[in-house]
Amino acid sequence: MVIPAMGDDGCMVRAQSAVLVYDGDCAFCQRCVDLGARVLPDPVRCEPYQLLDLGPLGLTPEQGGAAVWWVQPSRPAVSGHRAVAALLQAQSPWWWRALGWLIDRPPVSWVAAPAYAWVARNRHRLPGGTAQCRVPSAR
Repeated sequence: MVIPAMGDDGCMVRAQSAVLVYDGDCAFCQRCVDLGARVLPDPVRCEPYQLLDLGPLGLTPEQGGAAVWWVQPSRPAVSGHRAVAALLQAQSPWWWRALGWLIDRPPVSWVAAPAYAWVARNRHRLPGGTAQCRVPSAR
């Protein structure tokens, strides 16, 4: 059973529910989280990876800085386009859930995965991005 609780920001959140982990140093990432909070009908716990104890979530700081993560109890954590899809699938209106389902399934996922990877690599160049959110290139 999920018990509603009041979050620190005054929004209703579901106790022991999923968390969206993102790069809190990235202005572009923060703007995306803020947009989601305004547009999506169901509140979701969103936390910068820099403020979390990542060990219990099964994540490393490198993973937290490279992509957005959806961590849900009793399920494997997912990142990138799959995290966005899971966030949408957690919404109550059917159209958000349907969009999340589509993003996570071929052939849409064949486009969503590289599109997310491109955005993650170039987020410092996007509107609202800053140089500090640049992800180091893999060698």
